[in-house]
Amino acid sequence: MKSIKKWILSGLFLALALVLPFLTGQIPQLGNALCPMHLPVLFCGLICGWPYGLLVGFIAPLLRYVLFSMPPIFPTGLAMAFELAVYGAVSGLLIRLLPQKPLYTYISLIGAMLAGRLVWGLVRYLLTFVSDSVFTFSAFLSGAFITAVPGILLQLLIIPPVMILLRKGGYLEEH
Repeated sequence: MKSIKKWILSGLFLALALVLPFLTGQIPQLGNALCPMHLPVLFCGLICGWPYGLLVGFIAPLLRYVLFSMPPIFPTGLAMAFELAVYGAVSGLLIRLLPQKPLYTYISLIGAMLAGRLVWGLVRYLLTFVSDSVFTFSAFLSGAFITAVPGILLQLLIIPPVMILLRKGGYLEEH
């Protein structure tokens, strides 16, 4: 029964990842700043576990491209697929390996955010070998951190308090 619940929640998180970017009005600069697809993927990993978070994270940008032609599939959507897969997997792994205390929810989230951004940079760099694009270290810093500061803050302000409330309310499995 727990597996069915996790699949249903994963479907909900995938749907949110497809719909939330509409709040940014399909404006890439606003989407890059607020990172609306990241929230449901991180929640999926934290709540459902790493395999579900990985799957939802990888599928979300690819499916969003198929349905809405956003984000552009190459190189943005492809790099995002790996980035979000790592967010979902690492957040799910860390939340289960670390003690169930509020501080460790922040640590799980920050660890996932750093790992995902590093993978995004690596994939973007590797994609330069099959295209005419250039990806510099300053482009990595700008895309992964500087431009994304509003989204990073949003994630840090929303996700841990919601997780703490869900845990206190008994809605999350104890590990």
